Amino acid sequence: MNAHNVLKMVRLTEKATKASSELGQYTFEITSGATKGAVRLAVEQTFKVKVTRVNIQNYRGKNKRGRSGQPSVTSDYRKAIVTLKAGDKIELV
Repeated sequence: MNAHNVLKMVRLTEKATKASSELGQYTFEITSGATKGAVRLAVEQTFKVKVTRVNIQNYRGKNKRGRSGQPSVTSDYRKAIVTLKAGDKIELV
């Protein structure tokens, strides 16, 4: 898989920002077919860093109701938490 086909976007939340500053962990939204090895290669090639660990979590979309009461579902997504080697960091801004 190509690195552009694996990584969709960086998830910037309070929890993810705290983990990146304290633990060196960065959170990415990834495609549904991406494996841990593919995520590792994509992050290493894109940001020129050394990855030590990759954890992947699947999230199911939430049930919602619109203004008129019509039920709908938000999109499912997949999240990868990538731990970098000590001393490496990714500049996201």
